[in-house]
Order: sequence, then C-alpha cells, then structure tokens
Amino acid sequence: MRTIVRGKNLEVPDRVRQYAERKFARLERLLDDRSDAIVELSNEAHRSAADAHIVDVTLVIDGRTLRSRAAGASYQAALDVVVDKVERQAIDYKEKPRVRARPQEEKSILRRIADGTSDGDHERQVVKTKRFAIEPMFEEDAVTAMDELGHDFYVFVNAENERISVLYRRKDGDFGLIEPVVGGEYTPPRGRSGTGRSGRA
Repeated sequence: MRTIVRGKNLEVPDRVRQYAERKFARLERLLDDRSDAIVELSNEAHRSAADAHIVDVTLVIDGRTLRSRAAGASYQAALDVVVDKVERQAIDYKEKPRVRARPQEEKSILRRIADGTSDGDHERQVVKTKRFAIEPMFEEDAVTAMDELGHDFYVFVNAENERISVLYRRKDGDFGLIEPVVGGEYTPPRGRSGTGRSGRA
C-alpha cells in the first residue's frame, strides 16, 4: 500500500509525516500494492483548539474510493481517530462482498425503472419500506456521505433551500442533483442553474 501525506496550505512537519506513515502501515495487512491512501492535513483556525487540526483520508481500493475525516487538538490525535475509521471501512469492504455489489444492483433497479421494464410477468409491488433520520446538509457533505456509503445516489435535505434532493453519480464521473418540486415552478437560488452540481443533468 502506498501512503501519500500532504498539507493543504501548510508544510507538513517531518515528525507528523512519519507518524502518519507509521499509523497507516498497519493497514498493509488488509490491502495490497494497488491500494493508495492519500492523507491531507489542514488547519481550521475558526474551530476550537480541541479540533482545529483536520485530517482527511481518501483510500482507493480496487478502484473504489473510501473517504474519512477526523479532527483533534493535534495532527497526531486526529490521525489516531481517522486511522481507526479507515481500518473499519477497509475491513467492511474486504469481509462483505455483498456491499461491493450493491451499487450495481441499485443501478440496475434504477435503469429498469427508467426504462419502464419489469422483472418477468408478475405484478411488481412495494415489499419493503425503509425509514431513516435525515438532517440538512450541503451538497459537498452529501457527496462525501455518498462516497462513504459506496452508493451511486444519495437522498438528503439541502441546507441551502431546505428541500429534499437526490444526488447521483453520472457516467462521466461528475454529479447530478435532482430537486423535486410539488406543483408550480421552482426558482433556483441565485447563482445556481438548478441542473445539478456539474451544471448538466
């Protein structure tokens, strides 16, 4: 596994770089030489001293991207937390192959719905209902959450307009955003085209 440590608008001290490389070395037992861990350090001065040091990790396994973030009073403290998170994600990925196949299953279901096709001649019906807590978030946070779940779409309440939105991954790698409107015409917020993050639905 290759570990890349870099700073966002800051120079990473050697001791912090070496600490990060040692911490991520423990993941080598789970991953192979094709896996990359990109560790980005940043500092957010507006936060309290207890969580001003931010560590963002992007882990690429077999072409799939897992992301995680942690904050702490020091980079070492944040690294301790984020490595535990990433290790759990890597274990889940390795031990639960069904999870890896699930996005393809969801994509197939969405394609059949869009095409108006059915599975066989039997009448389709709703056989399962899921309910989950939902909180307002910005589009960037929704992208991160969707990547962490490994899904190709994500339903959330947009914090900009308090509307239910559906974020989805496009074939070209960009993202699209569906904003349902019940009756009437929807006027997008100033500066938004209303066609998704990438400007193309």
